Amino acid sequence: MLELKDGFVLYHGSYCEVKEPDLAKCAKRKDFGQGFYLTTSKEQEESFLRTSIAKAIATGTIEEGQKFGYISTFEFKLSENLETHIFENADVDWLHCIAAHRKKKMFIEVEREMAKYDIIAGKIADDATNATLTAYLAGAFGTAGDKVADDFCIRQLLPNKLKDQYCFKTEAAIECLKFVKGEKIWLK
Repeated sequence: MLELKDGFVLYHGSYCEVKEPDLAKCAKRKDFGQGFYLTTSKEQEESFLRTSIAKAIATGTIEEGQKFGYISTFEFKLSENLETHIFENADVDWLHCIAAHRKKKMFIEVEREMAKYDIIAGKIADDATNATLTAYLAGAFGTAGDKVADDFCIRQLLPNKLKDQYCFKTEAAIECLKFVKGEKIWLK
């Protein structure tokens, strides 16, 4: 069961240590929209380091040849003023939310509805599932939003194996994160 409670420990993997998340630096077309993404799985973030480093090298943010990244650890301090939406399962609503945020003008009403939340949590669509989501968005399974295409895509994703992700979308949400430590991780 996904939840977000006081004292929760969350991890963020990146090419650099992140002590103070900056929403302006966060990419816009991610699973739950623009925001600072964390997970309860340190292993998930360690596996993400290669992707983060490759993107930073490609954009010229860091120099070619960097063979390390960082896991930044945060503690969540609950605030009653936050609007939170949690997708318990990788279901049709979750799929449409990801599609709405990854592809402009798809499920516009879903994207509008999700804009009211400070934090959105749900299963993560990782590298292993990205090809399936890309095919879905391209219409390979039929028209996105049709029951047959949705059902086929979700069956392909094997939802029971997906880890969690928490997207902190607003400054109010970011203020609930307390930096605990950064750990340098060397790539193997």
